[in-house]
Amino acid sequence: MVIKLPSSGAMPEGQEAGCDTSGLILVHRIFRWLYRELPMLIREVSPGDTKRSAIVGRYAHLDFFALHMHHETEDTALWDRLTTRDPGCAWHVDQMKAQHAEVARQLAVIEPQLPGWVATADPARGDALARDIETLRDTLSAHLGHEEDAIMPVAGAVLSQQEWDWMEEHTRATLSAHRKELGKDIMALQAGLLIASVPEDERQEWMRANIPAPIRVLYALLLKRRYDKAMRDLYPDRPVPAMV
Repeated sequence: MVIKLPSSGAMPEGQEAGCDTSGLILVHRIFRWLYRELPMLIREVSPGDTKRSAIVGRYAHLDFFALHMHHETEDTALWDRLTTRDPGCAWHVDQMKAQHAEVARQLAVIEPQLPGWVATADPARGDALARDIETLRDTLSAHLGHEEDAIMPVAGAVLSQQEWDWMEEHTRATLSAHRKELGKDIMALQAGLLIASVPEDERQEWMRANIPAPIRVLYALLLKRRYDKAMRDLYPDRPVPAMV
């Protein structure tokens, strides 16, 4: 599946400025949870338990892939449009670009460490990896907060709903294109994490409003089972920590 890249600059004909950006809060909630949990999961692996390190390592790889994909999608869809339509936000956009570059730099330090730790489950390697992920977690936390405060209000005012929705479409297409690398349960993981990011007392209403009925049925019949299995793999002896 090919998703046409968005154009920058003027508003496309037939579209209107103004969009609902609230879904980005859920995505950010997922990233905060993932990078909070990952260092603990790594440190909990017993020395030499390579079966367990392989399980945790697989999800670490997914976390890294997702963060790269999310930032690359924003780089493509947001910055040129925002500075063209609201030049006053250029300073904040420059900050976003610099923060994305810093996240990429830290990932470039972290990712090469993963195979060696997975292959050995060596505690010293695991601790070094976890410490670097904690540094990334803190960098990411500050970046996400800045984006929520300074970028989301501008995006909500100057982008059309179609332009904003392109990012979600592009994410789904990218995950689908990399399904062989990421695993057949990747779409179940995406759906399950997104649902888990909604407060439990709001979840059913949110699903009815945001997930088409056929997908809700598919999730209930198949995807939820795959998501629950993935969470049991990650947390075999304790409940899955709440995201909200």
